[in-house]
Amino acid sequence: MAKAYKNPGPIAFTAVIQRNTKVANSSAWIEFPYDLKETYGVGNLVPYKATFDDRVTYQGSLAKMGGPSARILLRKDIRAALGKEPGATVKVVVELDDKPRELAIAQDVKQALQATGLWELFEKLAYTHRKEYVQWIEDAKKPETRTRRIDKMCEMLTQKH
Repeated sequence: MAKAYKNPGPIAFTAVIQRNTKVANSSAWIEFPYDLKETYGVGNLVPYKATFDDRVTYQGSLAKMGGPSARILLRKDIRAALGKEPGATVKVVVELDDKPRELAIAQDVKQALQATGLWELFEKLAYTHRKEYVQWIEDAKKPETRTRRIDKMCEMLTQKH
């Protein structure tokens, strides 16, 4: 059964991009300054569409990730499109996005998943995880890189299985 969300309409705010300093990686995020339960009627994993600085959009899920407030992850490609890094301020508009999310999956990707018996597992992944795999594969510039990435995705899914 689908979750029933309250829809408060677009929420606009300004935030400073944060960075994880405890681990050597490129993870960055902004804090969502509102309580999810009060704002959307659920305590975690709220699907959203965000627009950053009136020009870059991204779909994801607001998640607490172990802390008291929800975070909006800012992938490296989003930060590059904005021309901003941790410490910079960004204008954000968040909108509830509870419509079913459809993901176009190329035939070669689907065939590889079916051939390895991983299609059902892939379909059960959260939309964001499936989208990340597909985008990583689609971003390959050379056919051999694409093939390697498809193989690696199947290997990674097999390890999760």
